[in-house]
Amino acid sequence: MSEVEIHLPSAFDPFIEVDINTTVTRGSVAKGAVHIRVQQRNGRKCLTTVQGISKSFSYNKILKDLKKEFCCNGNVVNDLELGQVIQLQGDQRKNVAQFLVQTGVAKKEHIKIHGF
Repeated sequence: MSEVEIHLPSAFDPFIEVDINTTVTRGSVAKGAVHIRVQQRNGRKCLTTVQGISKSFSYNKILKDLKKEFCCNGNVVNDLELGQVIQLQGDQRKNVAQFLVQTGVAKKEHIKIHGF
């Protein structure tokens, strides 16, 4: 009998974003990319998070403008791994992406929208 070698692939994480210029591991952010995510809360409630905005911008001023523009509440959270993250009530992914492009905070090709 001949022996057949079976090679099982190593663990693959489909949620890791791969950028050509940077190596991305779980929990880290690609350089220059702004990530907009939605997280499900209770029932129909959800939370929009924005991370990766350049540190040269004031997160509190951006948050203030976002809250005023979309009539929602939000805050800035300091995370150990991700740095500062903006949280907004509701599913505001498309609105936030459009706002960041219009105000010149980020370019359209640098924005990545995650979610359902």
